[in-house]
Amino acid sequence: TYLRRESAQISDAYSSSDRSLSELEGKFRQGQEQGGREEARLGDSFLGLLLHARALLRETRDISSGLRDKHDLLALTVRSHGARLSRLKNDYLRA
Repeated sequence: TYLRRESAQISDAYSSSDRSLSELEGKFRQGQEQGGREEARLGDSFLGLLLHARALLRETRDISSGLRDKHDLLALTVRSHGARLSRLKNDYLRA
């Protein structure tokens, strides 16, 4: 009887430890899956921010290019008006 009781206790302890290990393995797998999902979500968020930043840089570059063109056009217009004003002034002073 003593050996049977010891054997039953050992069997119960083994079953209990086996069950605990199975639960730990399951929780570990869940943690890994959840961590993987969080990493993927962070990666997607980072990628979205990166794409948004790239679009903003392109838009800024396009606006800058347009402003440069407008500046060149304005500078040409100012020079042209300056030359016309100078010619008008000279014509006025001669008259």
